[in-house]
Amino acid sequence: MSDDATFMRLALALGRRGLGTTWPNPSVGAVVVEPGTDRILGTGATAPGGRPHGEPLALAEAGAAARGATLYVTLEPCSHHGRTPPCTDAILAAGIARVVSAIEDPDARVAGRGHARLRAAGVAVETGLMRDLAARDHIGHITRVTRGRPAVHLKLARTRDGFCAGAGPERLRITGPVADGAVHLWRAHADAILIGIGTARADDPSLTVRLPGLGARSPLRIVVDSHLMLSPASVLARTARDTATLVLTTRSAPAHARRALEALGVEIAILPADVTGRVELPTALAHLGERGLTRLCSEGGPRLADALARADLIEACTLVTGPAELGPAGGLKALGPDLTVALASDAFRLAERLQLGPDEAATYERMS
Repeated sequence: MSDDATFMRLALALGRRGLGTTWPNPSVGAVVVEPGTDRILGTGATAPGGRPHGEPLALAEAGAAARGATLYVTLEPCSHHGRTPPCTDAILAAGIARVVSAIEDPDARVAGRGHARLRAAGVAVETGLMRDLAARDHIGHITRVTRGRPAVHLKLARTRDGFCAGAGPERLRITGPVADGAVHLWRAHADAILIGIGTARADDPSLTVRLPGLGARSPLRIVVDSHLMLSPASVLARTARDTATLVLTTRSAPAHARRALEALGVEIAILPADVTGRVELPTALAHLGERGLTRLCSEGGPRLADALARADLIEACTLVTGPAELGPAGGLKALGPDLTVALASDAFRLAERLQLGPDEAATYERMS
């Protein structure tokens, strides 16, 4: 079991590297090991764009030595024909004797059929090793195929006394370089970054990945902008041809504003409005799921965070707390009432605490 755990950890690490690059497919890690010697014969992870899958890549590296070997894989091998043949075909053709799979794929096209087909062909199949870790890594895929939308990882920064902005127009600097680096890594592992128009106008962010060597990992940038108030002079609009930018709006958006943004390369999606006239968030996320997005990092302010919480659209929430206090002058509270209630409920649990230089990060995860 200890050897099995070692190789599954490696498979999980391989799959984790590709998060944010393989949508609409999950990023699956795979390791082929020679039984008896524990020699690694091949490794693989789902390629950018979602194919080839991790299993055939690992098997190809192992070659003829894969016959009689053990395959460790982070998600049930697919058994259906898509743009590529089923991974179960490749496993059987390679002569793999044993498959250790972390979790069953909830996709209705698979959902146990991959494991069943391998067992029917005489392959020893074991499931459930490091299930919780695999479920966390594949939360985007799981949420998309079971809920019809991407998984939302909400990120909020706050001062020690709970504020995300001051009372004045000046931007409040809350976190240090270590925490900022962690945020950029979260971005690199997301399919898209989501903000509201308030954050877009107040901060004029670029929402790119600015870690050395990872600039190409900048994900799709999405702005919820119900009345199309994003300025053509904003960084997001001016750089839309370099980094894809999508604005979610409603039919009330002015046609001239749409034309101005589209001329700069911004994509506009017109969606239904709720009773307040704002973009209906459940429908918006379903639209993103239909586009193939699986992992959404929300970096908007407390209004968007509260709206996501109110609509029960959050899978994980990371609160990054800086060491300084804003003081008696006060400002904008980082946590609104709906998010506060959600995080304190039985629906979420405190899953992780990290020290990021002088800053502290606490991540809460949905229980089910």
